[in-house]
Amino acid sequence: MKRLVIGIAVLVLIAVAGVGAARLYLANFSPDRSRYPVRGIDVSHHQGVIDWQAVAGDDVAFAMIKATEGGDHVDEDFAANLAAAREAGLKVGAYHYFTLCRPGAEQAANFLAVTSRDGPLLPPAIDLEYEGNCSERPAPEILRAEVEAFLGPVEAAFGQQAIFYITSSFYDDYFRDLPRRPLWTRRIAWHPGHDDWMVWQYHDEGRVKGIQGDVDLNVLQGGPDQLTRLAVTP
Repeated sequence: MKRLVIGIAVLVLIAVAGVGAARLYLANFSPDRSRYPVRGIDVSHHQGVIDWQAVAGDDVAFAMIKATEGGDHVDEDFAANLAAAREAGLKVGAYHYFTLCRPGAEQAANFLAVTSRDGPLLPPAIDLEYEGNCSERPAPEILRAEVEAFLGPVEAAFGQQAIFYITSSFYDDYFRDLPRRPLWTRRIAWHPGHDDWMVWQYHDEGRVKGIQGDVDLNVLQGGPDQLTRLAVTP
């Protein structure tokens, strides 16, 4: 019996050590900076008040900032975040959370109404995921039509293609039926396994100076010159 108890205790210690090692790996994971030298973040009002000068000083070159959601929601901190991030020297872009229960054209109008295009912007991004979305699951051909209704006016206004932020479950269900666009892929603490992406979100519990709490971390495919090319005035 004593040996059994000791054996169980050893197994528990091994399991605890394994969990600790996994957490340490996740907390410290960062892509190879010689391969992906341009780091960025994506934020919304959930990050609270941001010290963008501190962010810019912590190896952050660009920020994707939530602008809108659905047909009428506007992120309350979008305008302030965009202006302050740009003033701090970051390249900035705006993203829209696409809801599955509002027409694409209506969502495009919401997005365009608040994204002032009087300075350089990264390609507009459309966030395609299930988390936080409504319960509707449209047929693939219907979703494609609504996404295209969003893309048409947005891409015309910005003068460049949008990018798709797309989670794995949404990708599996709909990607084959969507129009082709550059990808902002999510793969936490692990390389996507391919290079068919423009931006890779590699961490969702990252830490950056100037932000209290967790923030999403990303890298860009390509170096600083690529970032400069992508930031154009619409």
